[in-house]
Amino acid sequence: MNWLDLIAYFFGGAFLTNAIPHVVAGMMGEPFQTPFATPRGEGLSTSTVNILWGFFNLLIGYLLICRVGDFALRSTSDVAAAAFGGLLIGLFLARRFGRFHGGNQPQRP
Repeated sequence: MNWLDLIAYFFGGAFLTNAIPHVVAGMMGEPFQTPFATPRGEGLSTSTVNILWGFFNLLIGYLLICRVGDFALRSTSDVAAAAFGGLLIGLFLARRFGRFHGGNQPQRP
């Protein structure tokens, strides 16, 4: 087991997870934050930019998981590395963008 492969799978999982909101927002025709917005990472980008950014993330995730090493779905360490990368980026982005969409405030009945 090469530890560099596990690092690639970690970041591959992060890129694949990051692709989800961008592709979904783009397909719904909704604007969403991207690194290309003004202000960077806070302003909204068009749905077209989100589709392009989401598919770029899918491509990078694919390359990191499927083209580095020999990723095996039956290998706990391979899957755990990718899942952990996805979980961490998901939690980070939930906190980061929750302030724009009300996700960091508890809901009152």
